[in-house]
Amino acid sequence: MIMIALQDEPAPGNIKVTRGDWINLALQTLISDGVESVRVLPLGQKLGVSRSSFYWYFDSRQDLLDQLLAHWRDTNTRAIVERAQRPAESIIMGVMNVFECWADERLFDPRLDFAVREWARRSDDVRRAIDQADNDRLGAISDMYRRHGYDEEDAFIRARVLYYMQIGYYVLDLKEPVEARVSHLAAYLRSFTGQEPSDADVAHFMRFIAARQY
Repeated sequence: MIMIALQDEPAPGNIKVTRGDWINLALQTLISDGVESVRVLPLGQKLGVSRSSFYWYFDSRQDLLDQLLAHWRDTNTRAIVERAQRPAESIIMGVMNVFECWADERLFDPRLDFAVREWARRSDDVRRAIDQADNDRLGAISDMYRRHGYDEEDAFIRARVLYYMQIGYYVLDLKEPVEARVSHLAAYLRSFTGQEPSDADVAHFMRFIAARQY
């Protein structure tokens, strides 16, 4: 899970518990048990602190939930948009930039994304946030294709195929190891770009896969 790292000061009387501790535990709870389990009293009991610690950092439970949604947006959506916007020598390199999000959960946390999508079933506001995030992600990927010469409709459809395929992969909860999946990298790149990747292209991404393990 992508953890939040805050350098805030702990509340008086609760020296070992920071705002980041509350948010990280709330994120873990959201992922494992759903939004209904993100409650002040149970979180405080797990942290070993009183409710006053919570209210030192947050105005209300809704304030905490808003922070969780902001964290999701600032990690998962930002990672895809940033990589789609990176300068790339070719569309194959551009797609591999986006692939980094699928290959490294430190960049894009699929469990958090799924948890927020489940949350959206219970909240119209979160549903709107999901819709906006999907639009932002798809828009950035579509723009990437257009920069590399694809026309408007082709870029739009290729972005959908690339993005929806990956989200569907997570929804189906497929357990294919990353190493097994990247063994088909060249075929994926042909499918998403209509171009033939070089051995150097494949080697470039394999170096990323190897480096992420350290």
